[in-house]
Amino acid sequence: MEDYVLIRENDFERARKKINKSSGKTIIFSGDDETNRKILEKERINILLLNQSGRRDRQKQRDSGFNHVLAKLAKKNSVIIGINLDEIISSDKKNKADILARIRQNVRICNKNKLKMRFFSPAEDSKDIYDLRALGLVLGMPTWMVQSL
Repeated sequence: MEDYVLIRENDFERARKKINKSSGKTIIFSGDDETNRKILEKERINILLLNQSGRRDRQKQRDSGFNHVLAKLAKKNSVIIGINLDEIISSDKKNKADILARIRQNVRICNKNKLKMRFFSPAEDSKDIYDLRALGLVLGMPTWMVQSL
């Protein structure tokens, strides 16, 4: 991606102002769960970047920050779901296992709703496309989703 703006904001009004300032560019948004839903409902973004670290799973369910309601909103507004690659690489073994399990859950939801997913790395070190495709297949992405990486 060449011309993009990464907006990390937990306040809806400030996020809205930043999104309106950066029209014409690819907008990647990342916030907390409540702000993500408000932004999906009311603003035009291109990619919703979901952060998986720092979450606590419940006893019988994972807290991935993404559900069928957000999936339907993303499908209606043609928003791509982003996976933070730096988060996977920089975490320790226990957290990495939890993060990958949450991503697998998100992949299943995206596959049901025919949403596109994309790996995103804010650190700008581009990974080999074949490695990203292999990781996507291991995480359960169908081939149509992997080809659009």
